[in-house]
Amino acid sequence: MGVVQLCSTDDLEANLEAARVAVAEAAGLGCAFVAIPENFAYLRREGTRFPCAQGFDGAIVGAVRDWARSHGIWLLGGSFPESVPGEERVYNTSFLVNPDGEVVSRYRKIHLFDVQLGDGGNFTESKSIAPGQDVEVAETPFGRVGLSVCYDVRFPELYRAMGDVRFLCVPAAFAPQTGKDHWEVLLRARAIENQCFVLAPAQCGRHGPHRASHGRSLIIDPWGVVLAQAGDRPAVLTAECDLEELEAVRERLPALQHRRLV
Repeated sequence: MGVVQLCSTDDLEANLEAARVAVAEAAGLGCAFVAIPENFAYLRREGTRFPCAQGFDGAIVGAVRDWARSHGIWLLGGSFPESVPGEERVYNTSFLVNPDGEVVSRYRKIHLFDVQLGDGGNFTESKSIAPGQDVEVAETPFGRVGLSVCYDVRFPELYRAMGDVRFLCVPAAFAPQTGKDHWEVLLRARAIENQCFVLAPAQCGRHGPHRASHGRSLIIDPWGVVLAQAGDRPAVLTAECDLEELEAVRERLPALQHRRLV
């Protein structure tokens, strides 16, 4: 499995090229499944609109489909601004593409980041992003894959609603103010309580004068062990995710079978 860390900006073409190169690197390292971050194609200054908002027939999704097809891999398009008919707001949409270049699953971020952290960490996503409504799980040769985006990681009930999954994807552009204390803890918790692998491709560094992201992308196993972690710069992570080990964890500690509150 491969996870890509990027430092995207408001330059659509440059972002797509950086993502293309990183995906090619991950595929060259033998990854059959690659995940790229939230807002990989366009990362705006907070409060501004999305000039590149588009549908699934647009250039952003088209590029990801091409990369998946050309490398013969499963590829998670972390998220992009999906235009909403009759709305000024957009959906923050993640999607999964199979090796034939077909979009097999799409998820619109449900939980929106409306917070006042101070020191430049104030966000009101609901002004420009419309919330999704549906839980999304994709069927793949690696098992069921649950889709989510960034702030969703704080809401464990979303992941419980997915049922039995082998992988959780959490593409993100996590704020530095919260990331330093919460990012790894939350992701490891989701891995432990769902006894599955977590793939968390993140944005990193400074995207412009008024926006930065925590970075530290992660691949985590069902025991909560960090298999791979990025630093503070763009990177490609790889790790072997052993499904036999996942089943062994569930057999040794059958917590999912012991659930009583549903």
